[in-house]
Amino acid sequence: MRYSAGHKLETRERLLQSSSLSAKKSGFSTVGVDGLMKAIGLSGAAFYSHFSSKDSLFAAIVERELSQSLERLGGQGGADRERLQRCLKQYLSMAHVEQPESGCALPALGAEIARSDVIVREQAEVWICRLQQSWAQILESDTLAWAILSQCVGALVVARMLATPDMQRTVLRASHEEIVRQLGSPRTE
Repeated sequence: MRYSAGHKLETRERLLQSSSLSAKKSGFSTVGVDGLMKAIGLSGAAFYSHFSSKDSLFAAIVERELSQSLERLGGQGGADRERLQRCLKQYLSMAHVEQPESGCALPALGAEIARSDVIVREQAEVWICRLQQSWAQILESDTLAWAILSQCVGALVVARMLATPDMQRTVLRASHEEIVRQLGSPRTE
């Protein structure tokens, strides 16, 4: 049976969405092609009509997730400093720690991106640099934008590594307070 181009695109989108959630929650390398396809109700053989390899799926996930992070974190629509501060507070929240599948891909997939081939890393670099440039424009500082971006991702990684919610909250609170302090300091660049 032949499927329409629209059906193929819908299936590809379902696979991307399902695989993105799975990757952010459990890691991309933990599930094979059969498992990824089973999650959307299809056989593993159907995978190759959508992606040439599991690596090409991962590249598509990285592009999708990081472009969405850019949209959510102030990269679109005239973001200002106040909106950025609200986004950072939400980013450094227990909800984000407890629900990696619903949040930013960088803390969840950063280590896997770092171990990926150069094409995936270059793609990640494009989106990360776009986010940094957006923040640099808002903050009027390239270095402050890099520092805050790195601190946010690192704080989430550290908080997720800790076993107790109290310690996780301590890391998030300390990071948020330091970022607020940095945002209030005069910029020297």
